[in-house]
Amino acid sequence: MEVHSEIASFLAMTAGNKKIILFDGVCNLCNGAVQFIIKHDKKDIFRFTALQSDLGKEICSYIGVDQTKIDSIILYNPGVAYYYKSSAAIEIAEELGGIYSLISIFKILPEKTRNYIYDYIAKNRYKWYGKKESCMIPIPELKAKFL
Repeated sequence: MEVHSEIASFLAMTAGNKKIILFDGVCNLCNGAVQFIIKHDKKDIFRFTALQSDLGKEICSYIGVDQTKIDSIILYNPGVAYYYKSSAAIEIAEELGGIYSLISIFKILPEKTRNYIYDYIAKNRYKWYGKKESCMIPIPELKAKFL
């Protein structure tokens, strides 16, 4: 339990009131999505960490997500809730606002249906978009966005 309180303290100090997006750091599609979110995050809502990072693994453990069984983006709102797969994508789009919030219309579909589509894309993402040898290292101007 001591590790969990350390993580909670760390997140409170570093993430503040920001929502944390955990993503596959070696996936080109995922890295592109992160760059897109950063560009459109006008209200500075999000912080990012790779699922493969020590912090990413610790957050997954802290919120009770078995990282070995998840092939997804995770949106974690510290102390409030977490979302993964299609629900995370929809929540992120809603937070970006504007035209992106229209993506919330997909909430009318059952989560199982949305996640079937999400899983199909996730399963093929390396084949379609490629994979990096290591996690992305943010440029200095974006370093503050990453935990």
